Order: sequence, then structure tokens, then C-alpha cells
Amino acid sequence: MKKNEICNIEIVDMSINGEGIGKVDGFPLFIKDAIIGDEIVAKVTKVNKSYGFGRVEEVIKASEYRVEPRCPIARPCGGCQLQEMDYRKQLKFKERKVYEHLKRIGGFSEELLSEVTEPIIGMENPFNYRNKATFPFGRGKDGGIITGFYAGRTHNIIPNTDCMVGVPVNQEVLETIVTYMKRHNIAPYDEVNHTGVVRHVLIRYGFSTHEIMVCLIINSNKSIVLRNVEELIDKLKEIPGMTSIVLNFNTKNTNVIMGHECKVLWGEDYITDTLTSRENHKSIKYRISPLSFYQVNPIQTEQLYDLALEFAGLTGKEMVWDLYCGIGTISLFLSGKAKRVIGVEVVPQAIEDAKENARINGIKNVEFIVGKSEEVFIKHHGEEFLKEKLPKEVFSTEVGKVQKRSPDVIVLDPPRKGCDESLLEAITKVKPEKVVYVSCDSATLARDLKYLCGRGYEIKGVRAVDMFPMTVHVETVVLLIKERSDTEKH
Repeated sequence: MKKNEICNIEIVDMSINGEGIGKVDGFPLFIKDAIIGDEIVAKVTKVNKSYGFGRVEEVIKASEYRVEPRCPIARPCGGCQLQEMDYRKQLKFKERKVYEHLKRIGGFSEELLSEVTEPIIGMENPFNYRNKATFPFGRGKDGGIITGFYAGRTHNIIPNTDCMVGVPVNQEVLETIVTYMKRHNIAPYDEVNHTGVVRHVLIRYGFSTHEIMVCLIINSNKSIVLRNVEELIDKLKEIPGMTSIVLNFNTKNTNVIMGHECKVLWGEDYITDTLTSRENHKSIKYRISPLSFYQVNPIQTEQLYDLALEFAGLTGKEMVWDLYCGIGTISLFLSGKAKRVIGVEVVPQAIEDAKENARINGIKNVEFIVGKSEEVFIKHHGEEFLKEKLPKEVFSTEVGKVQKRSPDVIVLDPPRKGCDESLLEAITKVKPEKVVYVSCDSATLARDLKYLCGRGYEIKGVRAVDMFPMTVHVETVVLLIKERSDTEKH
């Protein structure tokens, strides 16, 4: 098998990254945009020793699961890997992805997984669900200003202002900004030469409030580089729901999208949105700042957090720790059925938002602490936990007025890299009755579950939630229960 070779191939499987898998004379090929059941003509794009990659040149016979994508640029765009696959098959694909990771990486048996796994929670309408999108700016082949999304595994911008999984107002916002930039000759960012002004535009939208935030990420430390910015503000203000127009400064020559400093150009420095808990029978209002983490799919977020609450099985007597709490979304969901909730998050602005969210909702049985989850949790529960792995200053810092009581339930919602091992070790020493793990990456989830289940916990529930339709990504909630000793069993 050689690069640029053309071959006929039947797609018999799908990889966890969404490529179709087929074999030519026993040699595996991973084919982008191919669907299981397709018969295609493929062009080989890369060859390794034991497998290769390719792309679809022609579909000879379409799979029964292949559908016409709504988006005309679904194939070149790197955002939606599965838009050409029937949505019901997408859900099956994601269920299998979680299952395979738990089995292969976690080492859990098929018998256990079939016993504890519930069906994935999908969406009735799997489009226009994103309340947040970040659009890179650059120049097209003709030199004109463009914005859209990066092509898969590249930093080549595919022009698109009307994303099918985003909200419709994104298009009006982006076209307003592009028109302003052209009128005043404001250059988009050139990441090769580290020149230009506008790097990205972040748009947030409140599904329940219809409030809009526009945040321009610029390659400068001074807002003066945006000439006649009042004209842009006046145009954006005309869009119904516009609530916040913000600048974010990022002059670093890296792939990190946002800098640490923001400046309000007009309106508030946040928008609000509301999530409703089926379990609690109440709605909770959230304040969302430019740098805050907030789930991008509010419809499924309600499902996800209610599932976490259901798994936690709270009675009103429990002390709960919510680690990696962000702006307190899960914490406030839990507060209605817990005695007390402690939220921990490393981003100071997110904790400020969490405290404000508790205040505006009149919730008083929560406390929020700034710091790395592993450091705060270990500090609170005693220096004897892995002291040698932490910097000395951690132990000379007050960690808030938290009552000294071991948690009954711990909720984990870490970033994609999963939990720090020192935190997992501390959890297994504190031994809360339940751990509810909310994960956006089933591979690191499986790794962390293997650690916990090897040290005194057992899985009692697994359920995936499709937070990101048309993509390969999926959220998963897992319930872990502390194993009972022989004495407790009898």
C-alpha cells in the first residue's frame, strides 16, 4: 500500500474518532467521512507500518446509515465528523465508544458493563444546540477577510458563518464584524507571522434568556487598535438580545484561544441563562462570563445534571464535594437535595461567578473555593495525604471555612485529561460512600475508573448523554459505590 494509491474498499467498522475502517488485502485503512456499510473508492493519504489513512473519492454504494448532510461544507469542515451518518446510528456509535473504552482501557467485563449500562440519552432535534462558538478569523485565497472553522487536523479556515449546530444569530454577528473590519481595514490575525488584529470571535447565547455576548479576541494589549470601534458597537447593539460586548487580549504566539484579561466595550461583563432541574422541580439562573466554563448544549445539560443528581441519590443529609465545579452549575443542582455542597475550581473568575450564581438564586448551603481540586481536597482532609506531591505553600494557605466533615458524595467533572492521580488516591483514602463521575472523554474516564475500582469502589451505573450531536464526542455519567467490607455485608 502506497500514498496516493486508489483502491475500492468496503467499510466494515468505525473508529472511535469517526473514521470508517476497511481492509485492502488485509491492510487496515481509516477513511475520513466513510460510514459503516459504505462501498467506496478511496485515495490513500498516509501509510504507516501496520495501517494507513485515506479519504473518500467516490461512494459506489451508500450505506443504509448514510444521509445527506444539512451543512454544505460538512465534509471539509473539522467541526462535525458524523453529519453524514443517521442520527440513530450516531447514538449507537457513541454507546459503543464508551463501552469499548471501559472494556479495553478500564478492564471491566462485558457481563458487568451489560448489567450497569443504561441507554444513551439523545436529542429530539440534534441541530442548532450550541450556546457557544468560537470562530477564527483570517484571509482567504483571494486575500479577503474570512471566518468559519478549521478544516480537520489543520489551521486552514473553511469559510462559514451559518453553522448547523450553532444558533442562527451567529451569522448576523459574524457578518456585522466582517463588514466593519473591511470598512476600516482592520486586519485579521496571521498566525504564521503573528501579525494582524482580530484572532477569534467568541459568541455566547442564553437559550432561556436570549441574551447574547460577543467577545473579540485581539492580538493586542490595547483596544485602540480597533479603529472606530463605536461603529461596531452601535451595529451589534441593534441585534435583539445583545447584552455584552467584550474585548479579550491575547498576544501570545500559541494555539491558546483566549487571554486572561478582558475589557467591557458595552453592556455587562456577563450574560445569564437558566437551567431547569426535573429532579428538583426548580429553575436555577446562571451568570456566564467570557472565560467561564458552561456546557455548550443547555438542553442536554439539564439531562446530564439531572442524571448526576439521580445517581447521587441525595436525601438532604449529605455533605457533597463538587470538584472541577466551574461556575457552580452542578453544585447548585445538587444543593436542593444536599445538606451542604463544597465546589472547587481553579479559575478565579469562575468561582466569582459561582458565588454570584448562588447569591442570585438565594442558595445558602454552598461554598466555593478557588484552587486545584487535588490540592484543595487534600489540604482539607489532612496533610498526611500525599504531602510530598504538593508544593509547600498549599499547606500554609487557608482553604475557606469548611466544616471538617468527610464527604458522603464526591462529584467529579474534570477536563478532558481526567483527574490528577493524587486526587484519586486521596478519594480512595477518604472513602466517600458514592462518587459520581461526569466525563467528556471516555478514554480518561476508563483509566480513572480502573484506578478507583482497584482501590475499593465498584461501578453501579453508566449512562452516556449526547451533548455533541454530529460529532464523535460524548458525555458519560458513572456511579461508583464504596465496596462493603465482609463485616458490613453480614
